[in-house]
Amino acid sequence: MDKKHTRTLFIFRRDLRLEDNTGLQAALKESHTVIACFILDPRQVTEENAYKSTNALQFMFDSLLDLNTQLEDHKARLYLFYAVAEQLVKKLLESKVIDAVYINKDYTPFSKQRDQHLQDLCAQYGADFFSFDDLLLQAPEETLNKQKKPYSVFTPYFNANVIKLVKKPVQNTFNNYSTVLFPEEESFSLFKKILPQKQPLHVTPGRIGCLEILKHIDTFKNYSLKHNYPAIDTTGLSPHIKFGTCSIREIYYVIKKSMGITDLIRQLYWRDFYTIIGYYFPHVFGHAFHTSLDTISWDNNKELFKRWCEGTTGVPIVDAGMRQLNQTGFMHNRARLITASFLVKDLHIDWRWGELYFARLLTEYDPAVNNGNWQWVASTGSARQPYFRIFNPWLQQKNYDPDCTYIKQWIPELKNVSTKVIHAWYKQKQPTMHYPAPIVDHAQESIKSIQMYKKTSIKNKRLL
Repeated sequence: MDKKHTRTLFIFRRDLRLEDNTGLQAALKESHTVIACFILDPRQVTEENAYKSTNALQFMFDSLLDLNTQLEDHKARLYLFYAVAEQLVKKLLESKVIDAVYINKDYTPFSKQRDQHLQDLCAQYGADFFSFDDLLLQAPEETLNKQKKPYSVFTPYFNANVIKLVKKPVQNTFNNYSTVLFPEEESFSLFKKILPQKQPLHVTPGRIGCLEILKHIDTFKNYSLKHNYPAIDTTGLSPHIKFGTCSIREIYYVIKKSMGITDLIRQLYWRDFYTIIGYYFPHVFGHAFHTSLDTISWDNNKELFKRWCEGTTGVPIVDAGMRQLNQTGFMHNRARLITASFLVKDLHIDWRWGELYFARLLTEYDPAVNNGNWQWVASTGSARQPYFRIFNPWLQQKNYDPDCTYIKQWIPELKNVSTKVIHAWYKQKQPTMHYPAPIVDHAQESIKSIQMYKKTSIKNKRLL
């Protein structure tokens, strides 16, 4: 077929793979040659970004090296640039190096604004701009309800969309990658300048790591029964999903073939749901979905927040979760729910403080998913836990870590303490054995939390 473009710029973002890459394969099909590049944007990879996660950067850098290896198999390479994306593209357009730009869409406010600028630049210089839905199981506009509006509650969203066909993965059969040199290119040694200290990762990065997980996905056939127990390993897929080392379609079909539509598939739809909420309701980044709940009067005690961050609250299941996060850049989902609830409803600290803290540490930090999870726990989101249902951390640890395996793994101070004593640690009034007594009384703080939410509801003349 006739090629539309002489030399196209394809910009990798959250799609660090060659296979089943919608935008990349369209670019290769419609262009004589494609410059396959990644742009390290200082707005995202430096301290200019308050939400920067060094663990996420490390995973991304290692996955980019793996992506370069994939390209080397095609006698090509990954072009690496360090620049504000719009400024780099403008420079390439001005010098007539490229005549088209292809991308896969991301749906955050930053991404939408950046891509609009790129589209405007292309129009200004007479170049083509193409963007593709590749990130989700279904594009946002394909998930709307009968009134052509986005769902704001998960269950009807899930029921309406789980029955829809997910596109099958498409093999990349193209090989027309560009190899010309550019003076603006950076070497991969730039990674070390940005992250001088290499971060240890709890999962193997890159497509090679994702394929290894999928190869053994059968070991998680009991996910529905075991996924609430923090001592049991999870799949480790979340950072791969975040950075697209395998496509969401590849992951979906491997899981579906192995175990059908189970809770693991349901988790993929939760991720999509939160992404779509962030797309259609961008005010959630910084505000409650239900904006009337922005008026909750938080205590925001900095000393208590510090204890929560450090994992020294004296509540073992909370501290175990926080220490796991601090040391590995990962926290089990059940522990995330418990620690988040404790911060918001026991310590009465603004959920946005916790959202930011998690963002700076999570290897798979995803703005929409992190935001959605925090707003669920804080009872401020579209999908939300009722404000009067408060996680009791003592019951949670007894139910989901009955033998204290998880607790003892992350809190060595309690390694030789009996399970019975650990589960009754709320009775401790003074710190012992180098481990603190609980910093708050859960029963008392739960009552206070309910009163706070009720007060906000009455003030805004709205029932929660």
